[in-house]
Amino acid sequence: MNDLFDLSIPEDPEAALAAVVALRRLADAIEQRAVRSALRQQWSWARIAQALGVSKQAAHKRLSHLSAGEDPI
Repeated sequence: MNDLFDLSIPEDPEAALAAVVALRRLADAIEQRAVRSALRQQWSWARIAQALGVSKQAAHKRLSHLSAGEDPI
């Protein structure tokens, strides 16, 4: 895996902001796949929340739709 800190940040604001959007979308997709996998492996919401560094309530509120088998964004 490449070290993300070695990547250059675009000087152009439009390019930099586009990179931010792309990274957020990628992070969201990775998070959703990981949470689906954790739920399939019978992880509790408390364990998922701890791994994400958020409260159980925050994790459940934001990601509970994944346990209902909804399609990813």
